[in-house]
Amino acid sequence: MTSAWKLLALAPRSVIEAALLAHEDAADWDPDIVIAGSEVAEEQPDDWQLEAWLPRKPARGDKAAVAGLFAKAPTFRIEQLPETDWLTESQTGLEPIRAGRFYVHTPEHPPLNEAGLRDYTIPASQAFGTGQHATTAGCLAMLSEMKARGVVVRNCADIGTGTGLLAFAALHLWPRALATASDIDAVCLSVVDDNARANAVAQGARPGELTMLVADGLDHPLLEARGPYDLVIANILAGPLIDLAPHFAKSLVPGGHLLLAGLLETQEAQVRAACRRAGLRIAERLVNGDWSILWLRQRDTPLRQRDSGHR
Repeated sequence: MTSAWKLLALAPRSVIEAALLAHEDAADWDPDIVIAGSEVAEEQPDDWQLEAWLPRKPARGDKAAVAGLFAKAPTFRIEQLPETDWLTESQTGLEPIRAGRFYVHTPEHPPLNEAGLRDYTIPASQAFGTGQHATTAGCLAMLSEMKARGVVVRNCADIGTGTGLLAFAALHLWPRALATASDIDAVCLSVVDDNARANAVAQGARPGELTMLVADGLDHPLLEARGPYDLVIANILAGPLIDLAPHFAKSLVPGGHLLLAGLLETQEAQVRAACRRAGLRIAERLVNGDWSILWLRQRDTPLRQRDSGHR
């Protein structure tokens, strides 16, 4: 393992959220610097922290880049971390989660083996989407709601799949669908392959099987050839969701379904405006913690909207 360092800044929630938005708009951001924002403690919901991880000791330029995300540069605490895979380490010991028709757990926890509930074992890994994050859990709940509302899916794509979990869930709900999963990070190829094998998810190019590929958004010949889709899932970030909105709209069949996540509730208006300009209309929404999960369609529907956490 390489040496890892962390920059930590404490600020009010609004300041950290503004910095996260600035990060999304930073076109020349160094991909070696990974940032995240979170509340300091559950009993202090307005006190947040921004953490920036680096695979090296922060140089002056690194500190300036992170400080540049703030209107007024905060005071940073710099820490050298133990030589470990911090992403995997941060996900170890995660508690199982139940969302919609799914139960997701790491190998340290046993399956429930409960009727009507699909168990998925997703280990901590170098990819996003173990199920414990509010956006992933919210997507599982929304996919379950889609199924309950009679949505039929024959062809689906999961963009930015991470661990593959949401693609697996879609295939479970619509087992005869043609399924494609993609991610911009090549490490996800082996992650999804391992997770598919561990969870008995068939891989291949036929209906009922999952095809995994590396792609930047929808920019891949196979993604284009396999479209248009009944369902597109994208649990990524607000900035890319806004940029990709017109491409998502073009990739759907008339009346097709789009499931978006990875956006804070404070970013929802911007994402919805971009989708509205692309001809997409809200069908359903839920809020899980600070995060919005949006179900959109290419045409107006009479479906009601709700604000709730996942169940």
